[in-house]
Amino acid sequence: MRRCIPLFVVLAALGGAIAVPAPARAASGEKAAPATIAQSLREEAGGALRRFYATRDFKPLWVAKSGRIGPAADRFLGYLETASLDGLKPSSYDVDELRAALAGAKGGAPDAVARAELLLTESFARFVRDQRRPVNVGMVYADRKLKPKRPKVEAVLRSAALSGPFADYVANMAWMSPHYVRLRNLLAHARKTGAGETELDRIRLNMDRARGLPGPWTMHVVVDASSARLWYYQGGKQLGTMKVVVGAAETQTPMMAGMLQWAILNPYWNIPDYLVQKNIAPKILSGRSLASMRIEALSDWSENPSTLDPDGIDWAAVAAGKRDVRLRELPGGANSMGKVKFLFPNDEGIYLHDTPNRDLLAKPDRHLSNGCIRLENAPALAKWLLRKPIGTASKTPEQYAPLPVAVPVYLTYLTAAATEKGVAFRPDIYGRDK
Repeated sequence: MRRCIPLFVVLAALGGAIAVPAPARAASGEKAAPATIAQSLREEAGGALRRFYATRDFKPLWVAKSGRIGPAADRFLGYLETASLDGLKPSSYDVDELRAALAGAKGGAPDAVARAELLLTESFARFVRDQRRPVNVGMVYADRKLKPKRPKVEAVLRSAALSGPFADYVANMAWMSPHYVRLRNLLAHARKTGAGETELDRIRLNMDRARGLPGPWTMHVVVDASSARLWYYQGGKQLGTMKVVVGAAETQTPMMAGMLQWAILNPYWNIPDYLVQKNIAPKILSGRSLASMRIEALSDWSENPSTLDPDGIDWAAVAAGKRDVRLRELPGGANSMGKVKFLFPNDEGIYLHDTPNRDLLAKPDRHLSNGCIRLENAPALAKWLLRKPIGTASKTPEQYAPLPVAVPVYLTYLTAAATEKGVAFRPDIYGRDK
């Protein structure tokens, strides 16, 4: 039985942020001009809705050029009716009342159209805020500003109004990440085809990981360590994608969000201590030289260290783990960092970088790194981030190039995928789906 809860009670529970429109005045039946609907909105809107509409001179959001509510409304009602896919209750959104208001607005009477407009906008803001609710999925926020918060009503509506044609924004569910939308559709398909609860729960877990990713209107980078792929977005579009090499099961790429701030051209590679002990020191003891490997030994980890004579280092002690020594590989075509690396401050020492080892990118399983992300097309990403090609003229080592704007990067883990046969899951390399 449908709950008979007055709309003002529901909105009061939201803290008074959104005011209820007054009942519609008698419909005249004549077609409404946009200015007349705007006047009705000016009279009826209150609270956060009034503040939002005032910024656009009370121009309606849902009304098409015909003066009637546009097709975005039907698409939105479809989302509300399937809100259980998002872990929400469809009964919370008074879909029957919205449909009745839309039916009453079909004649084009300004008051009826304005009432339907305000009810749609209130429900839209509430649904988007509920969809984007923060969920703890083990993501580390290297930049605390990226930690998800339930967005405010006015922020939700401003983004919707400013992000291209509103009908397209609604049709694409563009307030959510494309990865979330894909997984939502996958969950709907899995339900229809009778998938088991374990499979459904695993898709929901993936959806929660994708829930905290931005929509495509925010300039950002996503790295999925499960599929070993990277995407970058801006202006409502996916501008590029590429293969990447990510951490092996023993040296996993973490789930992390940070702000890309610097590109370093012609970088050195500071070799990790464990590789110095297990890889470099044994080679020196077997007769190789640092010079032949284009590696130099340094006195310390400061910005201006002095170089050390390799012959003065106790390599047996290094190999035994009794002594540490700082080694770095010189820039050049064979450098493990390639032509460029991209830094975002984090405590794990994770970054994105070019690679000369192109054969690794051809492998079907690219979980092969020590945790950092090796890029298939670093110059393309650099051109987008720096807004210019990186060039090849200068050979100066370790050139710091600040990005014109800091860009969020999200390292996530999405194992669920769609195939021709239905739902599939990639191997859970990191054991995070258990």
